[in-house]
Amino acid sequence: MGQKFHCGISEGFIVRYAGIKFKQLHFDADAIVYAYEKIKEVAFRLGIEPPVPHLAGFAYPHVASLGCEIIFPEDSEPKPLPILKSPQDIDNLREPEDYIASSVIKRKIATLEKLLEKAPNAWKSIGHLYEGPITTAMLLMGETFLTLPYDDPIRAHRLLEFCTKSAINYAHIIREKLGVPVEPGPVGIPDDFAGMFPPALFEEFVLPYWEMLYSGMKATERHLHSELLRIDHLVLLEKIKIDLYDPSADQYVTPEILRNHCPCDFTLLIKEWEIDTLDIEELEKLYDRYASVKPRSINFWLCFPDHEEKIIRLVKKARSMA
Repeated sequence: MGQKFHCGISEGFIVRYAGIKFKQLHFDADAIVYAYEKIKEVAFRLGIEPPVPHLAGFAYPHVASLGCEIIFPEDSEPKPLPILKSPQDIDNLREPEDYIASSVIKRKIATLEKLLEKAPNAWKSIGHLYEGPITTAMLLMGETFLTLPYDDPIRAHRLLEFCTKSAINYAHIIREKLGVPVEPGPVGIPDDFAGMFPPALFEEFVLPYWEMLYSGMKATERHLHSELLRIDHLVLLEKIKIDLYDPSADQYVTPEILRNHCPCDFTLLIKEWEIDTLDIEELEKLYDRYASVKPRSINFWLCFPDHEEKIIRLVKKARSMA
C-alpha cells in the first residue's frame, strides 16, 4: 500500500496572494470568493486540488458562545480574552440560554450564508466546533488554570466538566443551525495543552473529559490532535481508544518514537521551518525517513511564495510513493 499524503495551501499564503486582509477571510464573503478563485492558479502549479472556499479557520466559536470577547486584528490571528478572573468565578458558570446569541456567532453565520449564495460548494462551517477540554479551560481562565488541578482539584474538575458539556451542546446546536446535524462518524479533538499535565494528572483530568466529548459527539472513530504529548502519554492513548493521533509540530515525539510507542495510527507533518531551512534533497530524504515509519499520512503546506518550488518537488516525491 502506498504512502498517503496531503499538500495544502495555508490561509496566510492565500491572504497574501489575493492581496486581502486576514480579517476579510473571516467576515467578507466577496473577498473569500475572490481569494479562493485566485488561489486556483497556485494549486494548478503545485498539481493539487484547489482548496474549497470557506471562512478562515477559527478556533473560538464555542468560547465566544460562552461570553469570551474575541479580538480580530486586521492581519493576524484572532485572540480570545479570558472571562474567569479567579477560581471562585467557576462556581457561577452557567451555560447560555442561546448558544448562537453571541454577536461573533451571528456575524459568522451571516457571512457563511452570503458565502454559500456565491459559492454553494463552500464548507458549511463557521470554525472549529470546540477546542479540547484542557485548552478550553485555559481559554476561559488563562494560564492560571494549569495550577488549578494541584491547588483546587474540585474546581478544576467542575470547570472541565462545564467545558466539555457546553462544547457538546454548542456543537449540536450550531450543526443543527447549519443543516449538518451531529451524526455517528469520525470525531476529532484538538487539545494542544493537554500534555502540560504529567501522566498521573493526565489520567484524572484529561482522559475522562475526552471520553465524555467523544461519546457526546457520537464518535465511531476517535481522532486526536495534541502538540505537547511525551512518550509517557502515548501509552494512555490506548485507554481512551484513540484511532488516529496527529502530533503536528509536537517537539517531544520523533517519528521513531511514534513508531515504537504510539498504540494507534498517526500522521506526520513536514513543518514550515523545515521547508524553509532544508534544500530539496534534504526534504526528500526527510520524506523518506517519515515514510519509513509508516504514518497514515504525511502532510505539508505551502506557506510562503519562495517555498513554491520546494513544494512542487515534494508533491512529485509524494506522488512517486503513493
